[in-house]
Amino acid sequence: MEACHSPEQSNVTSYAATSVVIVTLETFAGMWINAFIVSVICVAWVRKKTLNSNEKILMALGCSRFWFLCIAWVYYFLSLIYPNYLHVHPIFQLVESAQSFLNYSNSWVSACLCVFYCIKIANFRNSFFIYLKGKIDRMVPWLLLGSVLFSLVIGTIVYDIIDEVLCKNLNFTSQRCIWKASISTEELFFPRYFIIGFGYAILFTAVIFSALLLLFSLWRHKRNMQTNSMKDLSMDAHIKAMKSILSFIVMYSINFVFFIMTLIYAMKSQNHMVFLFYVFQYAFPGFHSLIVIFSNPNLEKTLLGILSCMKCRFCMK
Repeated sequence: MEACHSPEQSNVTSYAATSVVIVTLETFAGMWINAFIVSVICVAWVRKKTLNSNEKILMALGCSRFWFLCIAWVYYFLSLIYPNYLHVHPIFQLVESAQSFLNYSNSWVSACLCVFYCIKIANFRNSFFIYLKGKIDRMVPWLLLGSVLFSLVIGTIVYDIIDEVLCKNLNFTSQRCIWKASISTEELFFPRYFIIGFGYAILFTAVIFSALLLLFSLWRHKRNMQTNSMKDLSMDAHIKAMKSILSFIVMYSINFVFFIMTLIYAMKSQNHMVFLFYVFQYAFPGFHSLIVIFSNPNLEKTLLGILSCMKCRFCMK
């Protein structure tokens, strides 16, 4: 019997090892990219003794994504290599809750960045919009605080939902340690995924609304602009902001599709398909942060300077 099961066990071990290696490479690349954003902004903070609103949002985004990738990697590593350490009360609930909190945080901070670009760059004569444009710098810290508090509420709700499901299906013969395998995937994950999906829907609404306003402002500006050979700084600002917001929409749309597919295939227990979806989801925080870097002149200049310096040292060797 042992000889019959050994190939299967070998395949499982090989799959787990390969999955962990791929996810680890993606995760640490994303952590490095977001740590770079945070470190550059911290250096600028020390030099200038202050941060502008855009830098505050980028710093919050980098921090939330860095810690999200940390927690997500720990969860994935334990779930494949040491599942018994993960499925201990209350470790599983805490990890899931922390993931939800940090995932919501980086999503809402990204949305704040899009809304900030829209209000700061778009030109409308509406009195309320003019009021927002004048107060947006003071509102940014409150928006970030609100994002954190809202994410904290979501994380607490996720903890309570999972804890209730696990306690209801707990195997009392195991001294309240290990959750039973009889817990259905739908019962455990559907409430959490529904809450996250609902949050994504609100996020998309805010971001798409910001993109439409910015696009309409760009169209009006282009129509009213006098034809001259001089470079229009306002037009450039509109176009750069539109590129940033559109990249955000495209990336989050793809991420949301993979999120739904992960839910569907997780319910069918098709682990290999779920892994393919996780590959993109773990790559997303780093890849989108890379887009953010190249849309910010200061971050782009610093990154290119580091890469050119590394290239020179490599050539010298």
